[in-house]
Amino acid sequence: MADLMKSSTYCSIIILFVTLLASTPVEAFDRYNRVKKFDPYFTKYTKRYFGPAFDWRHFKAQAVAESRLQADAKSHVGAVGVMQIMPRTFDEIRKRHPVIKGTRYQPRWNIAAGIYYDRQLWNTWKAERPFRDRLNFTFGAFNAGKGNIIKAQKAAAKDGLNPNLWPSIETKLPTVTGKHSRETIGYVNKIESITEVLH
Repeated sequence: MADLMKSSTYCSIIILFVTLLASTPVEAFDRYNRVKKFDPYFTKYTKRYFGPAFDWRHFKAQAVAESRLQADAKSHVGAVGVMQIMPRTFDEIRKRHPVIKGTRYQPRWNIAAGIYYDRQLWNTWKAERPFRDRLNFTFGAFNAGKGNIIKAQKAAAKDGLNPNLWPSIETKLPTVTGKHSRETIGYVNKIESITEVLH
């Protein structure tokens, strides 16, 4: 009887743990609705680079996925700031777009550069595809590099998959970037989940 009770208690704990894990992301992401200090930058630069009808929350969600909205965030590969911009990428953006005057350490300019870079990637994916897929291509390229997404497209087309749909890229990206593909696919999915929670 004691063993049965232990087993039942153990099962209850496992079920509770799994339930908590399943509900954590939505609750965790919801707290970013209270972090509004950078919202004016997300709205301003989304409007500037994507137009007034584009939902700025896509880019706030991206920043949550990148840095949890931490201005002092720094990755092991040298990406910094809210949008986790690499030094070379930031320098290239400033050369092409001198309106960005500050440093990549300043939240305003880091966000501006990140959204501007998203726009350049967005422009790459002009072929006919659903809006969500185009966003996923943009964010996937931000994470994995445009060249790797293009290689995955070629691999998809070779295998008879539609190279303009994100599920085809999810299928073929592992053949291009190996285990790093999980990070990219997870990143894109995470941004979509966060966007759904932001208001």
